[in-house]
Amino acid sequence: MSPSPQPAAVTDSPFLRACRREPGPHTPVWFMRQAGRSLPEYRQVRAGIGMLESCRRPDLVCEITLQPVRRHGVDAAILFSDIVVPLAAAGVDLDIVPGTGPVVAKPVTALADVEAIPKLSSEQVDYVAEAIRLLRPELGATPLIGFAGAPFTLASYLVEGGPSRTHAKTKALMYGAPDVWHALCRRLAEITLTFLRVQVDAGVAAVQLFDSWAGALSEADYRRYVLPHSKAVLGGLEGAGVPRIHFGVGTAELLTAMGEAGADVVGVDWRTPLNVATGRIGADKAVQGNLDPCTLFAPAEVLSAEVRRVLDEGRAAPGHVFNLGHGVLPETDPDALTRVVALVHELSAR
Repeated sequence: MSPSPQPAAVTDSPFLRACRREPGPHTPVWFMRQAGRSLPEYRQVRAGIGMLESCRRPDLVCEITLQPVRRHGVDAAILFSDIVVPLAAAGVDLDIVPGTGPVVAKPVTALADVEAIPKLSSEQVDYVAEAIRLLRPELGATPLIGFAGAPFTLASYLVEGGPSRTHAKTKALMYGAPDVWHALCRRLAEITLTFLRVQVDAGVAAVQLFDSWAGALSEADYRRYVLPHSKAVLGGLEGAGVPRIHFGVGTAELLTAMGEAGADVVGVDWRTPLNVATGRIGADKAVQGNLDPCTLFAPAEVLSAEVRRVLDEGRAAPGHVFNLGHGVLPETDPDALTRVVALVHELSAR
């Protein structure tokens, strides 16, 4: 298949212009985890439906993806899904446990476990493609972002058996059995690339690779154990005609290396000012970020000042997509997000 062409209004949208480091009418804004937990309409429509089941229902994916666009007026939608969806679709025995996160029935400890992980076929995630086809006419001129988890973050879940604060088992496998580690990441890179290609072929306008736990690593370890596999994913989409965004948390010391992974836009968490970040990433990349999600709980005047600061620092980059430095927290007042969108548009209007 070849990527589905985008309407001219999407191609010329503020979001895609910023990703291409081109000027636009204003700084575009969207939020990680915008399609979800803070919205009462999200909680209502998902009541009694498990996370993985929600991700497999195109009608539900379509509705949830559209909710923040309707409510907040964001400049891009992100597909409602989860980073472990392609693993579950391929046949890995896992579940997303409320209050915990992904839990893997049989953690990876040896090469035989890696070899037992099936490859992913596009047919196994046809419900994702169907959701994208439903969404595009509903979104009109609003670009749709597809996404996937990066090999390191997926590997960490598979090795630890679930979320981890220390990633001790992950690092033990990296250091103690590098052949197993690299085999695992190669398999996960294949799965991730297949999953992203399905989304591109179905019509997403951009993709984001989430490496949520990469900040647990030193730069040397990142370059040795992670960078080749992230490059395989992002490089596999070169020429696909969509911007590639790469994001991690706690990655201040990794930004230079992440800038070499092959993305067009590098996401920055709230710890690093965008003007500092762009100096590390390089002038040939746009940046995304990086309002601290907790400032959404601050008084209005504090939130306004922080939005101004992020916009000011973002001007040092050749392109800036306004976002949070991580995802929307569940307790966030949705009205605060709506105010941020309006303020970003107002302050950055050209």
